[in-house]
Amino acid sequence: MSTTVTITMQERRFFERIYQVVEQVPRGQVSTYGDIALIVGGGCDARIVGLAMGDLGPRAAKVPWQRIINRSGGISTQGYNQRELLVAEGVEFDEKGKAYLDRFRWAGPGQEWATKHGFTPLPARSSGKEEDKSQMRLF
Repeated sequence: MSTTVTITMQERRFFERIYQVVEQVPRGQVSTYGDIALIVGGGCDARIVGLAMGDLGPRAAKVPWQRIINRSGGISTQGYNQRELLVAEGVEFDEKGKAYLDRFRWAGPGQEWATKHGFTPLPARSSGKEEDKSQMRLF
């Protein structure tokens, strides 16, 4: 049984900006639906990013849709060889089928590009490694 998703004009207004950001995700890296929504801003959310990825049509040849995954590193599409495309780019997965986000997650666009195009850079993420180093210095 297939369901039809109705996309509102309010949601669709984000699509071109979403595609512009997704085109920036480098080969061998991934981003999450939520990260793309944060970069786009203005009320965009992860669900809208998912709708945009599902509505690519012929643009799928230009927009690297396969690089957008869910927040836990999982593949949300079915039947489109997304994992195989990512593996071919060098992205590695754990035994549960999740991409190693700590190694392959895109940090987002640089400040200069984001400002020039009216987007928001992602906030810096702390890696657990930095916290581990500070703990080890205590001993």
